[in-house]
Amino acid sequence: MAEMTEMETTPGENNNDLALITPETQPNKRRKKKSIVWEYFTIENVSPGCRRACCKRCKQSFAYSTGSKVAGTSHLKRHIAKGTCPALLRHQDNNQVTPYNPSMGGSETPKRRYRSPSSPYIPFDQDRCRHEIARMIIMHDYPLHMVEHPGFVAFVQNLQPRFDKVSFNTVQGDCVATYLREKQSLMKFIEGISGRFCLTLDMWSSNQTLGYVFITGHFIDSDWKLNRRVLNVIMEPYPDSDSALSHAVAACLSDWSLEGKLFSLTFNYPPSEAGLENLRPLLCTKNPLILNGQLLIGNCIVRTLSSMAKDVLGAGQEIIKKIRDNVKYVKASESHDDKFVQVKNQLQVPSEKTVFLDNQTQWNTTYQMLAAASELKEVFNCLDTSDPDYKLAPSMEDWKLAETLCTFLKPLFDAASILTTTTSPTAITFFHEAWKIHADLGRSIINEDPFISNLAKSMQEKIDKYWKDCSVVLALAVVMDPRFKMKLVEFSFTKIYGEDAPTHIKIVDDGIHELFLEYVALPLPLTPTYAEEGNAGNNGKTDESHQGNLLSDHGLNDFDAYIMETTSQQMKSELDQYLEESLLPRVQEFDLLGWWKLNKIKYPTLSKMARDIFSIPVSAAAPDSVFDITYKQLDEYRSSLRPETVEALICAKDWLHYGSEVSNALVKMEF
Repeated sequence: MAEMTEMETTPGENNNDLALITPETQPNKRRKKKSIVWEYFTIENVSPGCRRACCKRCKQSFAYSTGSKVAGTSHLKRHIAKGTCPALLRHQDNNQVTPYNPSMGGSETPKRRYRSPSSPYIPFDQDRCRHEIARMIIMHDYPLHMVEHPGFVAFVQNLQPRFDKVSFNTVQGDCVATYLREKQSLMKFIEGISGRFCLTLDMWSSNQTLGYVFITGHFIDSDWKLNRRVLNVIMEPYPDSDSALSHAVAACLSDWSLEGKLFSLTFNYPPSEAGLENLRPLLCTKNPLILNGQLLIGNCIVRTLSSMAKDVLGAGQEIIKKIRDNVKYVKASESHDDKFVQVKNQLQVPSEKTVFLDNQTQWNTTYQMLAAASELKEVFNCLDTSDPDYKLAPSMEDWKLAETLCTFLKPLFDAASILTTTTSPTAITFFHEAWKIHADLGRSIINEDPFISNLAKSMQEKIDKYWKDCSVVLALAVVMDPRFKMKLVEFSFTKIYGEDAPTHIKIVDDGIHELFLEYVALPLPLTPTYAEEGNAGNNGKTDESHQGNLLSDHGLNDFDAYIMETTSQQMKSELDQYLEESLLPRVQEFDLLGWWKLNKIKYPTLSKMARDIFSIPVSAAAPDSVFDITYKQLDEYRSSLRPETVEALICAKDWLHYGSEVSNALVKMEF
C-alpha cells in the first residue's frame, strides 16, 4: 500500500486496461509517473523489495524504495537542478539548454501531486500565448518589434522556455488576425442597428506628409444606448486635396455596408467648399441642404474652444510665464516644496489645491496651474519670509491679471470637460454651453477695461462663427428634448438675435418638419407579431382565396390607404402632437434616451428621427484629445508601418475596449 501512494493516475488512461490486471501482474503494472524527474531517471529493481532511481545521463543511482519505505523524489530533483549531474552539465553547455530549476520553472512546470481547485493546472499553449502577446501589443500601443528585443526574449524564455520565439512578421500577422476577428464581431453588431449613423473625421498628419483620416461612427443601439467606435483609419497621400475626405468616407461606407445610412458628418477642421460639396451626396437625406446644410458640421466644438483658449493664453503669455517660473521654483526641490507647505499651514489658507507645472500642449493644465496658483497667492507673497532665496513673487497686478485669465478660461474648461466624461447626447448640452459662452462674452465686450474688452471681441468672433454654422442642428436636438422643445429655442434665439429672432426660429421649425416628412416617407416594417401571424397563416405563400376577404389584412389594404387619404388633413402629425404637449419637469437626473425608448410606441416615426438626431456628435476629437492645442500627428514608429497595420492596431485597440459590451448586445439580439 505504501508503494501505491507513489502511483499517480494519468487523466484519460483507458479504463479497459484495468481489466487485464491480475494478482500476478499487478505489482509490475504501474501507471505512468507524472513527476518531471522521470524524464531524467529510471527505476531499477536491485533486489527483492529494493528499488533505486538511476540517472539516464550519468548512470548514478539513488535510493528510491526499500520495502514499504519510499524515499520520494526531492533528492532526485536536487541532482538535476543544482547541476551535480556532470553529463547533464556537458549537454547544457553544448546545447545552451536552460537547466531545470524547481523554483524558476524548467522545460515543463512541475505538476503538484495534489492540486487545489483554486489553482488548476493550465497546460502550455503556444497559440494562446501568441494571441495574448498580440492583444497586449494592441491594448498598450507597444511596438511590434518588441518581440525581437533581447530583453523581451530573455524574459519570455525565463518565464516559459517552451515558448518559441516569434518574429516581427509573425506578431504583425497575429495583430491583424485579432483585428479581423474583432471586426467580424462588430460588423455583426452593426448589422442589427436599425438607425442611421453619424461619422466624425479627424485628420492626423505624419512626418511623411501623409494624412491619416480617423473615422469614428456614432449610433444608438436597439437598447437606446449611445455608442461610438473607431471604424477606419485611412491613409490619404494628399490630405489637403478636395477629394481626400470624401474618398475616405466613401471607403468607410463601403467597408461597413453603410451606404444610405449616413446621417451627419463632423470634422475636426473646416474643409474647403469644394470638399464639402463632394461630401454632401454621401448623406442619406433627400435634401442635402436640409437644416441649412448643417448636417455637415465643419466647425468642431473642440477646435473652437481650443482656438478661444489659445487667444486667452496668448493675451496673458507674460504673466503665465511668470507664474510658471514661480511654480517651477517651488517644485524644483523637496526643500522648496516643504517650505511652501509650511507657509501655507502657517497662514491657514483654506484651499486644498496644490501647485503643479502645466503641460503646454494641453491648455486645461495651464488653466488649472493658474487657478491653483491664484488661490495660493498669499503663500507666494509670504514665501520669502521662510525662504530668503525666493525673489520671484508676482505683484498684485499680476495676480489680478491671472484671475482675469481664469475667468475667461473657466467656462471653456467646463464645456470641454463634458466631452471627456459624458455618455449622453452632446448636441443638447452644447446648445446650452455655446449660448452661455456667447452671453458671457457679450457682457465682457462692454467692459471698461480695454484688455478684457479686446480679448472678449476676439473670442466672440470664434463662438459667433460656431453658432452660425451649428446652431440649427444643435437646436434640432433641443426640440427633441421633452423638457424644452421649441420653447427654449424661441427664448434663447430672442436673447441672441433680438428682432431677427423670428427668422431664425422659422428656419429651425421648417427644418424639423421637413426632416420629419422624410421619415414619414420611409417604409415601416411590420411588427414581429403581424409578420409571424402572416407567415403562420399561409406558410409564406399567397392564398388567393383570401384576397377578397374583408376579415383578412390583404382585403383591408385598400381601406387602410383610403383612411390615410381622407383623414390625413385632419389628423395631427406625431411631430405636431409632440410639440403641442406640455413640457416635462426639468429634473436633474433625466434619462432622455430612456424616455424616448419608453415612448417609441406612442411616437413610432418621431422616435426614429429623435434617435438619429441624438447620435449627432459635436466633436470629432477623441476624449483624450479634447484639450490639445495642436493637431494630432502619427508618431514616427507607426508612420513606418504599413497603412493596413496602422488601421488594424488603432481600430482593434478601440474595439477591445468595448468587447464585452458588443458580446452582451449580440446575445440580446440573438435572444
